[in-house]
Amino acid sequence: MVDIRILESRSDLLESQRVFRAAMVGLPTLHVTEDDIESLREPGQTYGAFDGGQLIGTTDSARGTLTLPGGACVPHLAVTHVGVLPTHTRRGVVSALLRRQLRDARAAGDVVASLRASEAVIYGRYGYGVATSSVSADVVTARASVRDGAASSGIVRIVDNATALDVQADIVRAHPSARPGSITRLPIWWNASCLRARSDTDPVWIGVHSTDGVDDGYVRYRPLDPRQWWSGDARQVVVEDWHAPNDAVFADLVRFLLRLDLVDRITFPELPVDTVLPMLMDDRRSVRLNRTEDETWLRILDVSAALSARSYGPGPSVTIGVHDADLPENAATYSVGQDGVRVVDAAPDLTVHVRDLASVLLGGTSWAALVTAGLAEGEPSVADDLFRTPQAPFAGVGF
Repeated sequence: MVDIRILESRSDLLESQRVFRAAMVGLPTLHVTEDDIESLREPGQTYGAFDGGQLIGTTDSARGTLTLPGGACVPHLAVTHVGVLPTHTRRGVVSALLRRQLRDARAAGDVVASLRASEAVIYGRYGYGVATSSVSADVVTARASVRDGAASSGIVRIVDNATALDVQADIVRAHPSARPGSITRLPIWWNASCLRARSDTDPVWIGVHSTDGVDDGYVRYRPLDPRQWWSGDARQVVVEDWHAPNDAVFADLVRFLLRLDLVDRITFPELPVDTVLPMLMDDRRSVRLNRTEDETWLRILDVSAALSARSYGPGPSVTIGVHDADLPENAATYSVGQDGVRVVDAAPDLTVHVRDLASVLLGGTSWAALVTAGLAEGEPSVADDLFRTPQAPFAGVGF
């Protein structure tokens, strides 16, 4: 019988790090000591699965907020470091860990949880659904220039790496994104970024945007292969992280990147699926949009609270029947509309699993698509009018 415990000691937390990295196999080397580990874990949020006295599986999390359509922020659990030793897989260890974590999070008042999935077939079992997606892009600099009439709001400067993370953290706190799906970047996230920067020997650069003297955006980028930089003829820069609270700041950051000398290609690994990047260019074919990937896997922990906190479009209310075996307190029929959300005793217009409700909560998927795919039953048009959003949801940060 697997025993699930909260890990508290430095040695247990460090061992959980080793278990996770052994489970993932291909992660880059990261040197974490007992002095480091407490800064990378939120107290009381690391779970361990034990077989006898051996730690064989783990998951941890951190509490913050997630932005819903309309701008409301709800309590959010960022779930990460889910892993089981290869000697103990397919024995129900992940199920025991995640179901305990979800029950505890619901009891603590978290409204939603989210994670980044290593595999697409695992987390739907626990009620996680794809709520946001991202698209990668390559910009061929020889053909790229930003339109003269494109939005602009300030200037960009390069900052010292020694202070860059503090500057970035201050910017995100002071100028958060209002886009649905945005999540809090917590201190442990910045601590992990600092640790990775300490371990990194390749160059990285940070451009900070300011409007009227106030820092309000940034881009962090690096050369892809610095050892071949002088002899290469396809020099590539990768944007590791960026933050822009509006499209004008984003356009200025793109202008800045296009001014870099000795760069043939700029790669953005993650952009919103409705990115304005191609439209910013005089030659939109200078931008190649690549694969669309799932980004946020969202678990609704409190359906009533989540539905009540977001905004809705015009139209009549709709009744939605929700199935949730793991958190049965969510299983009910909800009347949803501009006049509010309430549990009703009525035949539902639509029925859906909580996993697939997560896909429409932020506006990233339509009810019509769910019905077409056999993931919901009913007539979707009224619900789509209510749930439609002007922006595609996007988190823009991994954890």
